[in-house]
Amino acid sequence: MRLEAITWERLTDTLADRIDVMTAKDGSPWLRVAVDGAPAASPDDLADRLAEALRIRGRAVHKAGAYGFLRPASLRLEYGRQDPDAYHDEWFDRRALWREVFQPLDPGGSGRVLPDLWDPAADRATRSPYVELPPGGVLLLHGPLLLGHWFPFDLSVHLKLSPAALARRTPEDERWMLPAFARYEDETRPEEVADVVVRADDPRRPAWSGPG
Repeated sequence: MRLEAITWERLTDTLADRIDVMTAKDGSPWLRVAVDGAPAASPDDLADRLAEALRIRGRAVHKAGAYGFLRPASLRLEYGRQDPDAYHDEWFDRRALWREVFQPLDPGGSGRVLPDLWDPAADRATRSPYVELPPGGVLLLHGPLLLGHWFPFDLSVHLKLSPAALARRTPEDERWMLPAFARYEDETRPEEVADVVVRADDPRRPAWSGPG
């Protein structure tokens, strides 16, 4: 894949401009955008930038993180606290994401989405109130391992790190996750699935694949 250098500011503005003129693939009045990447790639930072840029353009935005939809500890830690296959397969409650985030944004949906579901520190439901995203609004879902689950994204951005950069930028106590990200690269091939790929090995000098 050929990548070209870009700044985060220009990347954000270009993506926001594209989102601002898009229509949903299924005719929904809402757009659903993924910012996919390992925690070391900071997908939440790009989601923050995009949310601000879209609001400046007059778009309502709901930003949600995959880590707000973890499964209870009894399920995600069934095979121990540092099992990379469990992290890949079992940690995230994808059924809840479908039910509480994506289905309300289907054509004819209510637009009422749940901002998060589970507090992993307290290991209990967050009981957060629903948020109503008005027609024309944009869902920005950020986090790891988002692609390959048939989520109805209208635009997907994958933040790519080389194995060396991923290992270097992952805290020591989280490096047990690295095999999960290697498996994701091998099985899901996010570089091929995503609409836009951003190489972020050097956080000061990103490069991207173009607007897609």
